[in-house]
Amino acid sequence: MYKAYVFDFDYTLVNSEQGIVMCFEMLLRDEGYPPVPRAKICSTIGKTMFDAMSILTGETDKGRLAHLIRLYKVNYSDYHMTPNTHLYPQTKPALTYLKEHGALCCIVSTKTRHRINQTLEREHMEPLIDLVVGVEDVPEAKPAPCGIQAVQKQFHLQPADILYIGDSLIDADTAVNSGVDFAAVTTGATPAAAFSDRPHIQIMSDLSELCRL
Repeated sequence: MYKAYVFDFDYTLVNSEQGIVMCFEMLLRDEGYPPVPRAKICSTIGKTMFDAMSILTGETDKGRLAHLIRLYKVNYSDYHMTPNTHLYPQTKPALTYLKEHGALCCIVSTKTRHRINQTLEREHMEPLIDLVVGVEDVPEAKPAPCGIQAVQKQFHLQPADILYIGDSLIDADTAVNSGVDFAAVTTGATPAAAFSDRPHIQIMSDLSELCRL
């Protein structure tokens, strides 16, 4: 086993698709943007809010994007995100198994730590997670290695001690940039074949397969 298992959040530990789609659809409607297909919104999950907002609105001005992101958070996400975020059935059993075998379990995400912690608290998962690194905790978001490096620093780990688990090519590239092993999970919008040219130790259909690695 590895000393630490570090997880992405959206589409890896939880399915937050409904909340994200709902919030973007309401924002686009209320701000006068044309509707965007659900699949396009889902394809932005895991990207930074600046990147996702730019892709879905076509805006490039940083000031306008920052304004839209504030509206997204205050008018929509604060009300609709956490109630529409749900754990995958395999999440708690997999984390419990790893903790019972002495491993650290951490989260590194482009979501905010505050929003992640809302779900962890609602699901009574605090004992299963040793550290949450949100987008506000790092100077550069994934695929930069800053989040993984924060875990290393906190627990005095070497790259070889860590397995990073995620659902997207951004997560795969984060592992490469951090020098850690990677396991893909296909509970998100990225199919298994897309990971074939990225270094990985396993491509899993869900987190229950972690127990068999």
